[in-house]
Amino acid sequence: MNEASDLKKMAQLAKSTTFEMATATAIQKNDALKALTANIERHRDSIMQANSQDVALGKSSGLNDALLERLSLENKLEGIIQDIKQVIDLPDPVGEQIEEKILPNKLNLAKYRTPLGVLGVIYESRPNVTIDITALTIKSGNCAILRGGSETLTTNKVLIDLIQDSLDSVNLPSKAIQLIANADRGQVKELLQLHEFIDLIIPRGSAALQDFCRKNSTIPVITGGIGICHLYVDEYANLDESLKVIFNAKTRRPTVCNALGTLLVHESIASHFIPKVIEHLGNKNVSFRLDKKAWNTIANHPSCKPAEPMDWDTEWLSLVLGIKVVDNIKAAIGHIHVHSTGHSDGILTENSQNADIFIKSTDSAVVYVNASTCFTDGAQFGLGSEVAISTQKLHARGPMGLNELTSYKWVVRGDYQIRT
Repeated sequence: MNEASDLKKMAQLAKSTTFEMATATAIQKNDALKALTANIERHRDSIMQANSQDVALGKSSGLNDALLERLSLENKLEGIIQDIKQVIDLPDPVGEQIEEKILPNKLNLAKYRTPLGVLGVIYESRPNVTIDITALTIKSGNCAILRGGSETLTTNKVLIDLIQDSLDSVNLPSKAIQLIANADRGQVKELLQLHEFIDLIIPRGSAALQDFCRKNSTIPVITGGIGICHLYVDEYANLDESLKVIFNAKTRRPTVCNALGTLLVHESIASHFIPKVIEHLGNKNVSFRLDKKAWNTIANHPSCKPAEPMDWDTEWLSLVLGIKVVDNIKAAIGHIHVHSTGHSDGILTENSQNADIFIKSTDSAVVYVNASTCFTDGAQFGLGSEVAISTQKLHARGPMGLNELTSYKWVVRGDYQIRT
């Protein structure tokens, strides 16, 4: 059997399990997730040994620090287990009534949440995503075919065995979650063509990956997760508190998509505030790209360089921060409209009118007032985790949790009415 046939067989098998997963009880699904947490606990050493092999191979292959940080499960397993437990505690969305009305002809109309079906999820570097997706997929009554990056294949093979064992232990179909255990990139294109069996494609990774999926898929694609995130420091901001937020947004985990990329500063506070930002974040080894006005606020500083035009459209994924001085809130919003990826953007201000203007005018998946962009995360939003962070406007936007992995059906109840 050739590789294309193998992949088609996987998709057919996933499709065949959709009824069983869609009709599974909340108790069954939660028991599968409890079994998974127990399996992860029991097989910690095997997981970390496999992950160490992936990290070592990644280093020898020249993966950059950002990708290596994403690849490593060092000190992350406990957080992964807690995320699964949070999903267990969430209400089961399947079958939830989300709307009801009675028509003049006495027909009763209601909408009920239903699983999407089979998800095709393509992602890079992060083996924790394998567990995040699995937990949400099982709880929402869906099935999934996972295609992780070649750099994490050893870890993912161990994880998929634990996942399938957990499903089997509670009499749910083990093939509801499957892994493409083949590093051949050609299989990604094949996956994107299996519209007969797969209902949604979710790519998590580089802009190049997402662009490839958009151009080659015959299946609907959810894109997002590319984060050129902005904070605008208004003239009415509490500058001491703003400094803390900026520090957190940039340095907490600079390799993730919700990290701060560009700081916009009102011109009236620039000469006072920008040197403080550079001093405070410079202690954490942050380097800076400054526009001309920002550059004029500092003396020569070893961590600063003049910004190039492309810098405003770069997702740094590292300890680099762009700083630009703007004339007013309108100019800040204008810059964001041009350069934001629609992920997470915020304003720091004590002026409620300016906050409202920013909220209404900034068309991002998540808009912040006086808070770090680092909160854009499924677990932080109380979703347990997320399958992806969507920057699209159709179906789902922002962190995609359980509800975002459902569609709905209309149920019409009548008393033998006919249409005239």
